[in-house]
Amino acid sequence: MFPREASKRRCSGGCVSRRPGFSRREPASASHRAVASRLAVALRKGWLREGEPTINLQQSTLNLVRAGFTLVELLIVIGIIAVLLVLIAPAFTTIKSAGDVTSAAYTIKGVLDTARTYAKANNTYTWVGFYEEDVSQPPTTVGVGRIVMSIVASKDGTTVYDPNNPTTINPTKLIQVGKLTKIENVHLATFTDGLGTTGSTFDTRPAVTYQTPPNASLTPFQYPVGNPAPSAQYTFMKAIQFSPRGEAEIDNTNYTLKTVAEVGIVQTRGNAAPTPSPGPRQYPGNVVAIQFTGVGGDVKIYRR
Repeated sequence: MFPREASKRRCSGGCVSRRPGFSRREPASASHRAVASRLAVALRKGWLREGEPTINLQQSTLNLVRAGFTLVELLIVIGIIAVLLVLIAPAFTTIKSAGDVTSAAYTIKGVLDTARTYAKANNTYTWVGFYEEDVSQPPTTVGVGRIVMSIVASKDGTTVYDPNNPTTINPTKLIQVGKLTKIENVHLATFTDGLGTTGSTFDTRPAVTYQTPPNASLTPFQYPVGNPAPSAQYTFMKAIQFSPRGEAEIDNTNYTLKTVAEVGIVQTRGNAAPTPSPGPRQYPGNVVAIQFTGVGGDVKIYRR
């Protein structure tokens, strides 16, 4: 007798199958099949080992649902977060403002360093021009809120102009070094002198012999430059000159070496600059002084 037939005869009176699974009388529900499927995946991926106690996934899911936040609790949490955002928003605004001024200072420092390096590397004269325009108006409109800087160099390595008769530099004798540099939300300002000679803070920084921007340059230059002379978009009335030796010469009444010179900037709100307080040249809030020496042309930043 074949084993299969013997098995059929022995179970003819009714018996319980030894095979794993569910009987025909009690079909497995979809949830049971899902639990079995998840356990099989866990065993296959090694998350569970045979013989170890398993987790009732249905009960765990039910517990997670019961442990969730109620609507009232969620509203309370959202309210607390909203209050915190309102309280810390001014702090983030201050940090951004301080960051803008600091970034502007390092941008100006980079422009001065570029002009000095170019003059020494090419054995020529370079000029850095400063122009301030109204940020709320079309470009080239004189005002407050945006600083424009330009670097030009002498084509033939000379000063181009006659030192005994300084005048506007001929644009056909200049070449442009890089593009225009524009900085938003800052204003050129003149500060009260520092109290020190070698101080490391804004208030104890060295006293300067020249500050930008009191007087206009005796040798302004335009942008763009070239031959033939193009129409001027900007005329830079405030300028710093670097010699082939890297010496920084400031045009106040004439180009002469200064021990220390300074470019001051303050933060603006659109085209509105802060009012000096409590006295002239005394500005509250974020202020930065960019100082550079005449002989070495070294640039240092002082911030308050």
